[in-house]
Amino acid sequence: MFVFNNEVEKVDLAEGKSRKILARGGNMMLVEGKFEKGSGMPNCHTHEHEQITYVTKGSVEFVCDGETKILNEGDSIYVAPNLEHTVSKAFEDSIVLDIFAPQREDFLK
Repeated sequence: MFVFNNEVEKVDLAEGKSRKILARGGNMMLVEGKFEKGSGMPNCHTHEHEQITYVTKGSVEFVCDGETKILNEGDSIYVAPNLEHTVSKAFEDSIVLDIFAPQREDFLK
């Protein structure tokens, strides 16, 4: 399955944040998240999916299971199912790639 980023429709989520569903199939899904400087998701959330987040551009504050770390370009984190987490703030315009298993069916609605 080839996916060309410039052909994927972005979904605006909140002020300064958007996502694009990229390649997906089987049990896996790749999602691009964009955060404008100063934006973030202020509340932690959980889901049943495993998640790996990789910062491809910028710098973000990531909260996971009560621990706060700054992730810079090239950094990543594994989030186990049902663990509270969030990107609380982007320190500059940033892009993260999220890999989910299984796929986030809620993103497809």
